[in-house]
Amino acid sequence: MGTWQVPASVLANARFDVSPMAEVVGALGHLARDRSRGDRAFVAAHAEAFDRMLEEHPGRAAVVQHHFRRGWLADFLSIPLDRPAPAFQDELALVEALGDRRIRADLRESSPSTLPRILTRPGVTAYATGLLEWLWTHTVASDWPRRERVLRADIVARTARLATHGWAGVLRDLGRDREWLAGDELRINRYDYPTRRLADSATLVFVPVGWSASWVGWTEPERYAVYYPVTGALAPVGGATGGLTRLVGPNRAGILTALADPASTTALAARTGLPIGSVGNHLRVLLDSGLVLRRRSGREVLYWRTALGDGLVAAAD
Repeated sequence: MGTWQVPASVLANARFDVSPMAEVVGALGHLARDRSRGDRAFVAAHAEAFDRMLEEHPGRAAVVQHHFRRGWLADFLSIPLDRPAPAFQDELALVEALGDRRIRADLRESSPSTLPRILTRPGVTAYATGLLEWLWTHTVASDWPRRERVLRADIVARTARLATHGWAGVLRDLGRDREWLAGDELRINRYDYPTRRLADSATLVFVPVGWSASWVGWTEPERYAVYYPVTGALAPVGGATGGLTRLVGPNRAGILTALADPASTTALAARTGLPIGSVGNHLRVLLDSGLVLRRRSGREVLYWRTALGDGLVAAAD
């Protein structure tokens, strides 16, 4: 079982942040490995252009073929943030600064087979950064404002929970096989890796991603990162369709559908991708209409559907 031993000083200074590069790495995973199980709409929109780009750039295609083996993602794809709220170009510069030798070594470690000749010659850095920049420009950049809003809503919800639930409550759903163990250990996977103890001076960043994937990264001994999925956060607003959408509008229909379980305003913002202020406005309308109820729970106000709200959602299914 792979675990990190996290000193109290590191945990006390840990933070949440967003990463454009993490969204690019998630996009790479969907297009290169998980087409049948991932975001099918995303794959349908971008797979053809992605395949065509790889045909035109064999060096990039080789990086794609060797960047992942079961349980291991090439390290250059998960460099922890070195500054708050970085731009994509800031993170791309970190990859470029590694150089051919380091990126080649990372690919050897992540590759399921021997590296092809094209990756043993100069140019590996250009292949890797060209691939990442193409993914950013063609699949993520235009959607980044929406994605960032959803990811930050998740951060708001988790940090608000910290005061009442502690780190164990905040970190309990960081993806499959992740949990805070007794004492000072964070389980990061179930592989048989030795426990890694973080230095007392290390920084630890938790990074939400809009994909059904999770991974970790480190630059020893200074920086560590845990990338975790925001479950359902980037699904299109409004699982409800048809009559309910026409009756109350797509955003309110989406919020009402998302209230299958009681949720706070910030949690609903994370689920639907809407701004927190907009969610609050829609909830007031739904509350006045008798479709939802609310009650304070600690520092949060939770909303849930009334019988009338349940009936409307059920009728729309």
